[in-house]
Amino acid sequence: MAGESTDNGITCVQPEGLPRPGGHYSHAVVANGFVFVSGQLPITTEGTRLVDAPFEAQALQVLENVRLALVAAGSGIDRLVQVRVYLDDIEHWPAFNVLYAKWAGDSRPARAIVPTGALHFGLKVEIEVTALA
Repeated sequence: MAGESTDNGITCVQPEGLPRPGGHYSHAVVANGFVFVSGQLPITTEGTRLVDAPFEAQALQVLENVRLALVAAGSGIDRLVQVRVYLDDIEHWPAFNVLYAKWAGDSRPARAIVPTGALHFGLKVEIEVTALA
């Protein structure tokens, strides 16, 4: 696992393949046997925000970002416990569910879909997860 450990047993993880966070947070944190992945947006490895991309392309990028964060923290999709998905429009729900089912495979963590209206930078989807380390 690539990360910085603190004296309190928390490890902050900066995954390979994800640009540095734009704010004061870590992409992933490992603590007490769990991995907490911060809300991931459709931003490429190079830092390009997929604002003008179709919803499906944005969703696939976010799912890949989540996967990269999990792997960097020593976890994986098969260890997911909770998934929270924020959509700018609930109309994206059916398309997202199809992409998510392929991505998650046999994993069936608890999940919430939260319609939010506008998201940061005008993007259409954001996902945060909790997994076993």
